[in-house]
Amino acid sequence: MIKTTQFLSLIIALVGFVSCTPKTPKDSRTALLEVEGKFLYLDDVQQIIPPNASDSDSTEIAQSFIRKWTTDVLMYENAKRNVTNKAEIEEMVESYRKSITIHQYQQKMIEQRLPKEPSEDELNDFYTQYSEQLLLKENIIKGLLLIVPAKATNMGNVRSWVQSSNEKALQNIEKYSIQNAISYDYFGNRWIPFSEILKKMPLQVEDPSNFVSSNRFVETSDSTQHYFLRITSYRNIGQVEPLELAKDKISNILLNKKKADFIQKFETELYNDAVKNEDVSFFKR
Repeated sequence: MIKTTQFLSLIIALVGFVSCTPKTPKDSRTALLEVEGKFLYLDDVQQIIPPNASDSDSTEIAQSFIRKWTTDVLMYENAKRNVTNKAEIEEMVESYRKSITIHQYQQKMIEQRLPKEPSEDELNDFYTQYSEQLLLKENIIKGLLLIVPAKATNMGNVRSWVQSSNEKALQNIEKYSIQNAISYDYFGNRWIPFSEILKKMPLQVEDPSNFVSSNRFVETSDSTQHYFLRITSYRNIGQVEPLELAKDKISNILLNKKKADFIQKFETELYNDAVKNEDVSFFKR
């Protein structure tokens, strides 16, 4: 990155529109320019320059940043002098400030008073009660996919290991794949979309649901590679999503409901307490 003194010289050379008699900044930082009483400092520009940028790139980035910063200040100051609906703008700003402040306060209260994650019992209860709302939109499977060169050795044993997929067979596959496999993906402990497997194999499948239901072992090849697929479990489109896949979705639903209930309860208590303590004055008519 450009040294500070060299960088400062480049910036000074760039800023040909600086006033001859700029105001003096109150800050002790190194000021580069002043526009409408607003100051741009050297460190403001330096921090947007990538560490490994060349001198020419640094200069270009700095020039663009300075021009944009100056234009924004000029535009804003000109707008303030010329807009006529200042009261309306202030009202909008205050409304936005109020909304942001309330939101930040609510989030702080939620963080302090609500658990970050639902309990396992809550997740299971929701899954049991609302399982009809958790239907799969794609076919999913568990199993393994082994891809080896078309002329790989020991193919008979490999085929037997993949078909078996017991603990000993998996150990053999892992050892074999280290030196012989093009890729080995074991997903026997997690669900993945069947569509992801189809992207990795030269298979033409017209009915994916029927395919995963009817096949436990699939072997195919092309001109350079041989593919072994073992399907140990499957769920089809329209079936209930497995709990382990649905957990994140259920957790978000439960947390959002808890947040909404908490805020509603808090607002009700806040209002009732204010009325009870006569912090709210009602005018009789």
